[in-house]
Amino acid sequence: MNLAITINVVEELIISLLVIEAKLKGSQNQYKVLDEMILTGQFIRNSCLRYWMDNKDVKRNDLQKLCSLLGKDANFPWAKKLNSQARQASADRTWQSIQRFYKNCRLKLPGKKGYPKFKKFTRFLRNAAQTIEYKTTGYKLSPDRKKIEFKDGFKAGVFELWTSRDLVWYSEQQISRVRVVRRADGYYCQFLVNVDREETHNFQGNVVGIDLGLNAFYTDSNGDVVENPKYLRKSEKRLKKLQRKVSRRHEKGKKPQSNIRRQSDGSPNHKARIQLARAFLKISRQRKDHAVKTARALIQSHDLVVYEDLKIANLVKNHHLAKSISDASWYQFTEWLEYYAKLHGIACIAVPPHFTSQNCSNCGQTVKKSLSVRTHKCPHCGYIADRDHNAARNILAKGLEMLGAIVNSTEGHASFGGASLTEPGGNPKATGESDLSRAR
Repeated sequence: MNLAITINVVEELIISLLVIEAKLKGSQNQYKVLDEMILTGQFIRNSCLRYWMDNKDVKRNDLQKLCSLLGKDANFPWAKKLNSQARQASADRTWQSIQRFYKNCRLKLPGKKGYPKFKKFTRFLRNAAQTIEYKTTGYKLSPDRKKIEFKDGFKAGVFELWTSRDLVWYSEQQISRVRVVRRADGYYCQFLVNVDREETHNFQGNVVGIDLGLNAFYTDSNGDVVENPKYLRKSEKRLKKLQRKVSRRHEKGKKPQSNIRRQSDGSPNHKARIQLARAFLKISRQRKDHAVKTARALIQSHDLVVYEDLKIANLVKNHHLAKSISDASWYQFTEWLEYYAKLHGIACIAVPPHFTSQNCSNCGQTVKKSLSVRTHKCPHCGYIADRDHNAARNILAKGLEMLGAIVNSTEGHASFGGASLTEPGGNPKATGESDLSRAR
């Protein structure tokens, strides 16, 4: 499966949104004001959703007009306190969820279509986050970019920005959005900055196919293995202990979610649930960190990466493997893989996973084996290899076959220089494009 590729060193210039996150440090009273801001944003979003549900032929402009009416309504004085552009951003979020629902219906996707849901406020977050977004007004950065002041009707005041990234290198005109995010361990401020990202890739003709797995995170076509960190499995003992602590401190006869905002921050139940939420948040961050670093290293050292287009939603239906599959975070890894491939200007191809484990990578004959059989032994040609290594070689062969078909076509000659590859059938995963390219 050797392929010699000689390509000059190229520089890919990609305009994207760089997300710089800083922790907000303020007083407890200021944090309560941030809660009210987030609650108001959710009120605007839920009001727009109810308006769409109760009326026909609702357009995006209708939701924007509703934001203005809510700000003038005397029955909702808190809505006027929120910055007008922040109200519009909340309405835009509603419209995005509506458009996604319509798109899934048009495509006739199997299963649920993602009908928009009302947002609820909860203090005990695990992996999710609650946000309020400002556009260009309603806040002011200090000249040294170390502090931010929210200046709308809530008057949250001045917060210190704790971050390892220096905002002083970016002008205020480059900051398109400012988002306040509330997580289990505190409040954060995300700055969406318009930047020109320039990455230089040294092409050396290295190609690789990877087989994602559970025993090892992935095995490539060269036989190299990246171990599966199994963050959830390693943290289960502590999670069980925290779960028992929450159960012991739960008051009998009361629902766990009842009167959450009225509970004292110093109550034992509150502290136990915060500890549990932070433990889950740590696992989520560990998974993301592993996915980012592994994807970046793989892209930087290769000129072509081929992987399986796995249907994770179908795989987790196997209840014996669902926890391990979710813990591996394959989808998050492939998203970052596509993002870095686009950033470096190389090809990243997703191929169908059919028979990659069953076929012999040496002679092409089918050798049926169950999932418990971890060694591939071909009775036709005598080739013996690890099951995942054999699959990775098949995945690379599929990718090279697909790449050859694209390059030999007229469309391929026109688009290969921009790393724009399309799988037969129009699979966007073969393009190296990702939603992350707009937000990283």
